[in-house]
Amino acid sequence: MKLRKFSGILAATIILTACNGESKTEEKSEDNKASRADLALHKEATSFFQTLPEPKPFGSAITQLGKKLYYENALSVNGKLSCNSCHLLDNFGVDNEPTSPGHNDIRGERNSPTVYNAYFHIAQFWDGRAADLKEQAAGPVLNPVEMGMPDSNAAVSSIKKIKDYVKYFKIAFPEEENPVTYDNITEAIGEFEKTLATPAPFDDYLEGDLTALNDNQKKGLSLFIEKGCITCHMGGGLGGSMYQKFGLVKGPYWEYTGSELQDKGRESFTGNEADRYFFKVPSLRNVAKTAPYFHDGSVEDLGEAIKIMSVTQLGKELTNEEVNNIKAFLKSLTGEIPEHALLAENS
Repeated sequence: MKLRKFSGILAATIILTACNGESKTEEKSEDNKASRADLALHKEATSFFQTLPEPKPFGSAITQLGKKLYYENALSVNGKLSCNSCHLLDNFGVDNEPTSPGHNDIRGERNSPTVYNAYFHIAQFWDGRAADLKEQAAGPVLNPVEMGMPDSNAAVSSIKKIKDYVKYFKIAFPEEENPVTYDNITEAIGEFEKTLATPAPFDDYLEGDLTALNDNQKKGLSLFIEKGCITCHMGGGLGGSMYQKFGLVKGPYWEYTGSELQDKGRESFTGNEADRYFFKVPSLRNVAKTAPYFHDGSVEDLGEAIKIMSVTQLGKELTNEEVNNIKAFLKSLTGEIPEHALLAENS
């Protein structure tokens, strides 16, 4: 992470302290007012948001194995799909499709979320049915609509047929006599995904570089806080830490999104009627790159998604200027794709 620590604060401090002994008129100059406003906004922002938690380092035998498996087409029944088919690591972890086609070209009902910065989420999938990345990795391979393997034994058999995998598994799991197991396949993929972090300009800002955001982005940040978006989108991921009802204030949600399917959300997993239309709050990191939006990819435009969220979740109408400023702020969450994640690196 390229952090220019405290440079903004230091600059503001120099401006303010330089006024010692000067006239009160100079102390109240427009520049100083802006500096004090910047400091106040920064202080407020750091009370709601944190920088990205430290990811797992890449380079161990298990993370390198996990990367190979992430890109491995042999984990699909037709030999043409991998984790990367729907969660493209060179494209901020998404395929930019409303829903993704599976091995027989039938599409699922939910949008494929990004795998970047998912390592500290409360759970995985839109309905939270997987407790962690390892459990999440086990799902698509055996899903009849997605990668389509009939069972875990078929997946293991397919991997064992590929030269060198037995060796890689023995290096990654040295204490096991027969390490090529489905449990170890999913563990390795999960461990690799724990390395997938995209530090962004907003992290620099939170660390003290007040120049990391431009004026419009700061206006957007202020609005994001003021309007109440931080009720759900807070912390290191600006989301990913709770479940919330879609259509909390105004609904049903599909009247605003135009969704064809009335997805019951978390209720489909828990069976609890109280969970109806609840979904995991998505992280907003890289949101400017991960269209289309919502659990079903029903909205293509980020500005429109912001308007829908404001109405359905907060009961507030935003002006076009407010939407544009919030959108500008959200672009400060676009991070750097780590080189180790790309196929050409350590393949």
